[in-house]
Amino acid sequence: MNNLEFPWLTAIIAFPLVAALFIPFIPDKEGKTVRWYGLSVAIADFALMIYGFWQSYDLQSSTYQLVEKYSWVPQLGLNWSVAVDGLSMPLVLLTGLINTLAMFAAWKVTNKPRLFYALMLVMYSAQVGVFVAQDLLLFFLMWEIELVPVYLLISIWGGEKRQYAATKFILYTAAASIFILVAGLAMAFSGDNITFDLAELGMKQYSRTVELLVYTGFLIAFGVKLSIFPFHTWLPDAHGEASAPGSMILAGVLLKMGGYGLIRFNIEMLPSSHVYFAPVLAILGVVNIVYGACCAFAQTNLKRRLAYSSIAHMGFVLVGIASYTSIGMSGALLQMVSHGLIAALLFFLAGVTYERSHTLMMDKMGGMAKVMPKTFALFTVGSMASLALPGMSGFVGELMVFLGIATSDVYSSSFKIVVVLLSAVGVILTPIYLLSMLREVFYGKQNEELHLDTIVPDVKPRELFITACLLIPIIGIGFYPKLATQMYDVKIVELAAHARQVLPVVAHQEQSSLYSDIFTAPTLASVSD
Repeated sequence: MNNLEFPWLTAIIAFPLVAALFIPFIPDKEGKTVRWYGLSVAIADFALMIYGFWQSYDLQSSTYQLVEKYSWVPQLGLNWSVAVDGLSMPLVLLTGLINTLAMFAAWKVTNKPRLFYALMLVMYSAQVGVFVAQDLLLFFLMWEIELVPVYLLISIWGGEKRQYAATKFILYTAAASIFILVAGLAMAFSGDNITFDLAELGMKQYSRTVELLVYTGFLIAFGVKLSIFPFHTWLPDAHGEASAPGSMILAGVLLKMGGYGLIRFNIEMLPSSHVYFAPVLAILGVVNIVYGACCAFAQTNLKRRLAYSSIAHMGFVLVGIASYTSIGMSGALLQMVSHGLIAALLFFLAGVTYERSHTLMMDKMGGMAKVMPKTFALFTVGSMASLALPGMSGFVGELMVFLGIATSDVYSSSFKIVVVLLSAVGVILTPIYLLSMLREVFYGKQNEELHLDTIVPDVKPRELFITACLLIPIIGIGFYPKLATQMYDVKIVELAAHARQVLPVVAHQEQSSLYSDIFTAPTLASVSD
């Protein structure tokens, strides 16, 4: 049982879910009352989140805090077990901010407003549940609940090809979820005691074969969500057809669930297998960075270009995770938070642009800066943040990842040079495709068929407020990264040290390397036997 005076995490999860149950009884056909109700619930839950962490969370502790554990379904061994630490707390706050702003961005939704806002609140609750769940079955339950609202939000409120995009999303992610269940059950039933508690699962001893298979299963499951090549193809389709609020949540929160799962399960719980897979993750990260950037060039659809940009940016998360250094892993987590803010901003502004032009095809736009100068300025700032301009949060995250992999002492120099140089290619390509995007949309000759001069208003106060709420933390973290890093520094240092415990212990190996040859890396990890 928990020893807290108030069950903060249970309240944070339950409040949006319970509030969603009352929406069908709100007498409001046009959606005016419902949207105020939904937004009020989101703001209240975000405020509860901030207050609870402010009152009860210790930044200097790496242990789980705000712990709550209740027996839920004893017959299945299912417990309501929730807690937060440095790894989950920043992502919970990111979830609260993005979902609240997405609710505000959906202000003009008039098609089935009750269903829309109910789904948004259920999704909000499930996403928080994923980041705080400390029971494997509870984690899987929250992971699955989150899929249904996303599918419906795309299939009902999406674009022309919304049914195809929604079906592809649910097929990919639901199939990937099977790997979480199978891998998790393999861990739970290994050994003499059957348990679903994540902490206890992490302390179990597994055979090499079981652990490698479990790691592979989790990697596939979380790789789909993180859009790792080649499991990424659902993302551009989903982004291309989702509404602006849906895209904000897809890019701002859903991708981060995959990164969180990789760190929580693959590194923290299965460090011995991570020795084998770390070089693979680094290579996949480089592929994501270069491939995503190159594919972005080929996109004429504004949101699809931003989607491939997200794929490229998630590559830095993989490289940071693979670095085996505290600064690299810290950079990976900061990159997740930073990209969540930046991508939500860009997709929201893409929705603002679409609302005025009624098209996402960049070759049909042009000259929009003349009639939408404020939107152009905000879009430019967001693009600068995405291309890692110094002074923006994206620069800090990517720099930390580069430093982490470059200073890692577990890889050969040649391997590190290749990874750094290829990753740098992606950094060079990013400003090219983002600046060309700005040129196509906002510069050049206006498309007279759009009648922009007569019907297009510039960014409105509500839209400006949403943009400001995202830009302030982006710039704040860029100038003072400790705003974000202090939330997880202690945890990441401990996690990196824990991951390195299984590496071969060689005295004074300043001139030696664990991976002298990338292709023989597994044979050098026999310390885990």
